[in-house]
Amino acid sequence: MAKLVNVHEAKTHFSRLLEEAHRGQEIIVAKAGRPYARLVPLAPVSGTRRPGRLSGRLGGAFFEPLPRDELAAWDAQ
Repeated sequence: MAKLVNVHEAKTHFSRLLEEAHRGQEIIVAKAGRPYARLVPLAPVSGTRRPGRLSGRLGGAFFEPLPRDELAAWDAQ
């Protein structure tokens, strides 16, 4: 369940709230009693993308047009 704090409390205890968010607690910051922003932990980095890493691994058949019967099967869906 999210923890609701007002802006003044958020400013006063920002470091503590950051630690709570880092541990997985969702913090909702309210302005004039209305939810205004959400403090949540960042998602873990899933790895880096390397464009071109499959270069030379795909045979020429990969780029050939599909046979008519296979294309028809896709059109039927």
